[in-house]
Amino acid sequence: MVGTGLNSSDRLWAPSPRRAEHSNLAQFAQRYAPTCDPRTQSGYAALHAWSVRAPGYFWRAIWEECGVVGDPGSIDAVAAPSLMDWAWFPEARLNYAQNLLQVHRRHEREFASQPAVVACDERGNRCVWSRGELIDRVLSVAQYFQSLGIQPGDRIAAVLPNSMVAIVGYLASAAVGAVWSSCSPDFGSVAIRDRFGQIEPKLLLTSEQTTYNGKIVRPIDRVRDVLAHLPTVQQVLVERCSELNIETFDEVSTGPFDATWADWQAALNFQSPTPWQWPVFPFNQPLCIVYSSGTTGIPKCIVHGAGGTLLQHLKEHRLHCDLRDGDSMLYYTTTGWMMWNWLVGSLASGAIVVAYDGSPIAPTLDAIWRLASELHVTHFGASARYYAMLDKAGCEPKGIAALEDLRCVLSTGSPLMPETFDWVYRSVKADVHLASISGGTDILSCFVLGNPSLPVHRGEIQVKGLGMDVQILDAERKKVVEEPGELVCTNAFPSMPIHFWNDPDRTRYRRSYFEKIEGVWCHGDWARETAHGGFVIFGRSDATLNPGGVRIGTSEIYQQVEAFPEIAEAIATARKFDGDEQIVLFVRMSPGHTLSAKLVQSLCSQLRSHCSPRHVPAIIESVDDLPRTISGKLSEIAVRNAISGMALGNDDALANPECLDYFRAWKPRDSL
Repeated sequence: MVGTGLNSSDRLWAPSPRRAEHSNLAQFAQRYAPTCDPRTQSGYAALHAWSVRAPGYFWRAIWEECGVVGDPGSIDAVAAPSLMDWAWFPEARLNYAQNLLQVHRRHEREFASQPAVVACDERGNRCVWSRGELIDRVLSVAQYFQSLGIQPGDRIAAVLPNSMVAIVGYLASAAVGAVWSSCSPDFGSVAIRDRFGQIEPKLLLTSEQTTYNGKIVRPIDRVRDVLAHLPTVQQVLVERCSELNIETFDEVSTGPFDATWADWQAALNFQSPTPWQWPVFPFNQPLCIVYSSGTTGIPKCIVHGAGGTLLQHLKEHRLHCDLRDGDSMLYYTTTGWMMWNWLVGSLASGAIVVAYDGSPIAPTLDAIWRLASELHVTHFGASARYYAMLDKAGCEPKGIAALEDLRCVLSTGSPLMPETFDWVYRSVKADVHLASISGGTDILSCFVLGNPSLPVHRGEIQVKGLGMDVQILDAERKKVVEEPGELVCTNAFPSMPIHFWNDPDRTRYRRSYFEKIEGVWCHGDWARETAHGGFVIFGRSDATLNPGGVRIGTSEIYQQVEAFPEIAEAIATARKFDGDEQIVLFVRMSPGHTLSAKLVQSLCSQLRSHCSPRHVPAIIESVDDLPRTISGKLSEIAVRNAISGMALGNDDALANPECLDYFRAWKPRDSL
């Protein structure tokens, strides 16, 4: 039975008995934990308990079940014994790209001709590559990288849209053991510099231009702006879309040498005289670098390993999303969001990746749903804010697109509101698995997510992920159910970062995850576990901003505010609004200055051009004073709690607690 009315008013959907029985999750349990039936709440709880009680056997079972190509090593040398031990699969050897490309299947009947990637943009352009074509092009680019002297561990950076170039570049980087890091074209020059400037890339990929919401965006210009701050870059590879003479860009000096500029086609068409041999690397070979929000400074560079990323994504795609060979995954994302890595990872499960570049509502509000219908997409994902926007606009995809093949709708980035759950089942499809998922950049995966064998309850994420001992702790650090608290993970898991860049003794690593609550991974989410094992995420428990599901560090905003001498200091915080967050910026003006409309306009323009449009506050207001701690630090959390009607917890920590009276009485003015 589907729709509403399944035993309780909050149960929106349940799989048919046949669908539940034949799910990948149920089949996995039957093979490896036959006493556990994940089609019941108690059965899934038992399966989950086994997965965290015997991590070595569980993760080895994932390796075997998903057909990972490589050598896992002995069963006795699989799992890390503690949270602070990074010795996962110490004997294992594999190649991440080889597994995503599924090269071992190339000679299977019809496999090489099956679609692998469909790259589309808002202008209607489309490029389809088969599995065989994708393999050939990745190997050409990988050999081109080697011809430039790229060695395992070297960094390859990219400022690219979600495109075929980005996917091929990422896989070619992994093929040779290099470390990939990408920013999307909407990042400002300062944001790009703050990220890539730390990791010293040897090669940089970009495109001449792309389009967003009908407007031309030129990533190549951003790259040119930051090259002076990236002296290690030896070559810039450019995807051209015109007769651009990239040789004229050689005049840009990047330090002790000049970076050369080359056409992406040179890499794509490269032919090496040496036959390709797949290199294999340790389980923890660095795969990619993603970035923290930059709340307390420039963004932290989080390094993720190939083996842990591969196993975690295989588990999530196949078991929790029921992704199968020949299915298609369209997740609306950019290359600057960890969901892009997650999307590309679905190739390892035999899925077709649909890479969409542009605005999801251009040229029409329903554009991406029409594309999903035309391409027979089985798994569709986007941010919670996107779905809420469609609901508010009265959009009903089921009336404009045939979605017979759609089995799973995914949502992340921010909490999915109960009303938006209703919208999905009312306006998208009644018989669909709605999988709200939550994790993050820090783990490149999920802590809590979907279960295709269990019902979906209104406003709830279904289950904690297999192999992840997720708990909610109260203020006394005790596990609670049906009470809000800190979301933590008490056991080790393979997709933990292998380290932070330039953090050799892991001091910053430990401080980021293990200092707040000793002995457990503290993720910074405020959440509640329900009586039947579901989860409700309320938002961040720290001061990180999260408008539209995109984490933004306040320090990036402050860095731009400092360019205005009229402003003495500022606090950026978040206000809950319409199921999402708005950024509110409170500023204390320098003596003799006032917050004029012209100054507000200049500040917004600065943030938009140097960071991104998402960094622009919805509200900017001038105040007489800002709360600060006894040690003199401005307190963002104090302002956030005050404007939200929440208790600070300890007013004595402030040197000037009386200034909170203004914020407690504050009422928002019109948005900018």
